[in-house]
Amino acid sequence: MLVTSRPLDEYCASFGLSRAVLRGLSGPLLDCPGGAAGLAAEARALGCRVVAADPLYAVPPAVLADLARAGRDAMAAQMCSTPQRYPSPRHLRYDKYLRSWDRARELFTADRAAHPHRYVAAELPRLPFADGTFALTLSSYLLFAYPDRFGPDEQLSALLELVRVTDPAGEVRVHPLHDGEGRRCRHLDGLRAELGRHGVASEITVRRAAGQDRRVLRLRSVRRRQGAAGPSGART
Repeated sequence: MLVTSRPLDEYCASFGLSRAVLRGLSGPLLDCPGGAAGLAAEARALGCRVVAADPLYAVPPAVLADLARAGRDAMAAQMCSTPQRYPSPRHLRYDKYLRSWDRARELFTADRAAHPHRYVAAELPRLPFADGTFALTLSSYLLFAYPDRFGPDEQLSALLELVRVTDPAGEVRVHPLHDGEGRRCRHLDGLRAELGRHGVASEITVRRAAGQDRRVLRLRSVRRRQGAAGPSGART
């Protein structure tokens, strides 16, 4: 599995977020899996409380740093070998994009050293957090990106766990909804129906970013209080 070093701007583009939304969160944010991303460091600078969870946080920092650099190199190779899977250079200069990963990796390394308690070694589908801990939970490039590792049952268990640790007034967002070859999840409708039977409402939002459609699965507990504040802090 690729260890990524995505910056805050990429998270915002992928999940349909903004710095204003992050500033307005009523509670902490969970990034699961966090990898070697710069989100926690960059969002904390905005006043947002962030916890990152990833099983790789159990390995020595030097080992994780090597995995993150290897992930960056693998991404560079993929962008050259399969450019059709990525935004065109007209929308995204590859060299600039890869430099943003380098900067995010450096921010991650420094922030984890300064705030180790904010980086929790944990793996889905069991997270060491109380029910309703987070105002917003983000999960990127995992559950649908590796179908050989996460089948329908594993995906359902993981999604239910992400909902469990998220405040009923908050939201879970998952991206992307396709695998590494760009193939969409064929059983997503059935998975959403099963989530509904477990008391979880779902929707898919699509937005255009960098010349590509970004599809995000958004989950809320049906126990959500009527008129409660959403992830942006706005009343619904």
